[in-house]
Parts: sequence; structure tokens; C-alpha cells
Amino acid sequence: MLWLLFAFGSAFFAGVTAVLAKIGIGKANSTLATALRTIVVLVFSWLMVFLVGSQGQIGQISGKTLCFLILSGLSTGASWLCYFRALQLGDVNKVAPIDKSSTVLTILLAFLFLGEPISVPKLIGILGIGTGTLLMIAKKETGSKQVQSGSWLLFAVLSAVFASLTSIFGKIGVENVESNLGTAIRTVVVLAMAWLMVFVSGKQHAIRGISKKSWGFLFLSGITTGLSWLCYYRALQDGPASVVVPIDKLSIVVTIVFSYFVLKEKLSRKAVVGLLLILVGTGAMLF
Repeated sequence: MLWLLFAFGSAFFAGVTAVLAKIGIGKANSTLATALRTIVVLVFSWLMVFLVGSQGQIGQISGKTLCFLILSGLSTGASWLCYFRALQLGDVNKVAPIDKSSTVLTILLAFLFLGEPISVPKLIGILGIGTGTLLMIAKKETGSKQVQSGSWLLFAVLSAVFASLTSIFGKIGVENVESNLGTAIRTVVVLAMAWLMVFVSGKQHAIRGISKKSWGFLFLSGITTGLSWLCYYRALQDGPASVVVPIDKLSIVVTIVFSYFVLKEKLSRKAVVGLLLILVGTGAMLF
């Protein structure tokens, strides 16, 4: 059951990442910020590969495994680009719940493609997470954010969709390869995709305008992302995706707590009820 510890470790580091990234992005272009963060993740992930000595397995990776690792990397890159754009436009305590709702779609996809059964507790969990997410984003916005509300919501939803695809592709991709090596290979794909988007959008020159503070927080968010990934795909390698994913989504608790103390983002009573429903729904899935 060691995979359970890795799953909870993934949740903690992912929760911290959201707040660090929110601060790091600031007024910088979100696509460029994502690309810069990914460099840190890439270095960290390959460092872990050489520490555990799995680099020798590269030549043994099958075409099927490589294909799903690439698909996982592409969906991760798409999810990241959408997620950090949503974070830039909206509040962390609103974007995070929508992103974590990818659990619902992941369970459905795991049932369809991986043959993982959907039990009554999982159905209860789906209902709890869905209802809780709606309550958490129901608060009306005023001022300048009212104009941007539709944008952050769209990016947050797309982030959740791509995140669920990442979990399924990742589960298949790491089945026959050492998890650290699988993570490192995926990161190469994410990095290539992120920088391609930077150059296509012509934002590469904006790197000069990034402040030292943003550089520092982007670096830290890259480290915590790397730690979260290493834990997550280690857990996926040994545990069922329909259980690992809900545990990982508990990162919302860490995110909400950090956003309250660091970003001073407060929850309404309705949002608190929504958060509790998400936690209850997630807990139900674990049984």
C-alpha cells in the first residue's frame, strides 16, 4: 500500500504548486511562465532518473508505451496552459475546484478504457464533487473580474478535461516503465509543447520583463510540480487510477488553506459547503 503514501504526497505538493504559480505568474504571460516552469520540472525529473539509475531502460521502452507517454505529455501540456491561464484570470479558490473536478471524468474514462468498475461509493463521490464544485464557483464577481469570469471558467474547464486524459494516458504509459523515467519522458513532451506555444504566440521576448520575485516563485512552483509528478506517477504505477486520482485531488484542501493565508482569498459560506461536499465525495471514492 506504499502507493497510497505517494498519492497523498502528490496531493500535498500539487496543492502548494497552485499558490506558488499564482504568485509567480503575476502579470507575466501565462504561456511563457508555464514554459519556464517546465524547464525546472524537466531538470528535476531527469535528476531523479539518474539518481534511481533507470536511464538504462530507455532502449527497452516499447512503441505502445512511448506513444501513451507522448499522449500523456501532450494532454498535460494542454492542461497546464489552460490551468495557469485560468489562475491568472481568476481566484485560486475558484479555479482549483473546477480543475479537481476532472476526477469525475477520469473515473468514467477509467471505466470505459481501463475496465475499472464504478461502485456505489464512487457514484456518491461523483455527485458530491459535482455539486460541491458548482457551489464553490457560484459566488458572484464584481468589478473588473466580472468581465473576465467567462474566460477563466472556460480555461479551467478545459484544464480539467485535459487533466483527466492525462491520468488515463499516464496510467497506461507507466505500466511497463519505471515511473521516474516515464515522468521525465513526458516532461520532455510538455516542454516542447509549451515552448512551441510561446514562439507561435510571439511571447518569447517578454522574458525580459519578468521580475526577480516572479522568477523565484516560478522556480519553486516547478520544484513542487516535479515532486508532485514523481509521487503521482509512482502511485499510478501500483495503484488503480480511480483511487489514486481522487486522493491527488485532495490537493484542493492544501490550495484553499494556502490561498487563504498567503493570497488572502476568503471563502463564502456556500463555498465552504461546496468544499465539504468535495471532500466527502472524494472520501467516498476511497472506499
